[in-house]
Amino acid sequence: MNRRHFLRSGASAAGLVSLTNFPYHLYAQPVRKTAQDRIKLGPRGVEVSRLMMGSGTSGTGGSSNQTRKLGVNGLAELFRAAYDQGVTVIDSADQYGTHPHAALALKGLPREKVTVLTKSGAKTAADMKADIDRFRRELKTDYIDIFLLHKMEAANWPELMKPAMEVVSEAREKGIIRTHGTSCHTLVALQAAAKSPWVEVDLARINPAQVAMDADPATVLQVLAEMKAAGKGVIGMKILGAGRLRSKPDEALQFALAQQSVDCFTIGSESRAEFEDLLRKIPAAAGRG
Repeated sequence: MNRRHFLRSGASAAGLVSLTNFPYHLYAQPVRKTAQDRIKLGPRGVEVSRLMMGSGTSGTGGSSNQTRKLGVNGLAELFRAAYDQGVTVIDSADQYGTHPHAALALKGLPREKVTVLTKSGAKTAADMKADIDRFRRELKTDYIDIFLLHKMEAANWPELMKPAMEVVSEAREKGIIRTHGTSCHTLVALQAAAKSPWVEVDLARINPAQVAMDADPATVLQVLAEMKAAGKGVIGMKILGAGRLRSKPDEALQFALAQQSVDCFTIGSESRAEFEDLLRKIPAAAGRG
């Protein structure tokens, strides 16, 4: 049985892939992989750690599980603890309300060694310019490493978002943003991102059980392969299915680590213990056969 056959034959009527008899041997990696691995992402070569510190579990309306459970000081301390252990990417968003938490974490850290990712839902040029200026004030930084259009859903989003995208491109030319792209929440939006030359980095939902995803894993991976072939950087999200695959972390992590079309991934830990558990599980999952 190969990977493609497993993905297709394992699908249930609901479109999910069973993890009960997960074929670890098909996804075992010959090279050790860790959360701290350094990766050059996309055409700009922005350096990231393989694991990114997500902060938006159930994130909406300016809060998330991380902000509600940990508060500003607690989440900032978690970001700093991650940095101390080689996980150097803070994945934030206006929708999560995590800019103050990231700003506090950055205080006292060497800014050039931390990669800050954030996302905007602005749709007009004026709103996008305002967001970029506000985000930098909130993050207390002169520049943003990775800037994404948040939650694209329409097939024609490149046309709809063109005025906002032009503002982002201008900010990149000025050095305010280092690289830009999209976070997609439908298959048609993901397919449009794969074709768009403007997209340098994409944040894509991927796991082996099709939980909180845009389509079945095989279909999504085909689109991500197109992105990689075009030189784009791909960040995986929903690796643990927004928490619904926490009982199957080895399977979900090994699946993500085996994908050549996924450069790195973001997972939102909600405690120091959960984060440190990921640090142990990632190399173990990669080599499990």
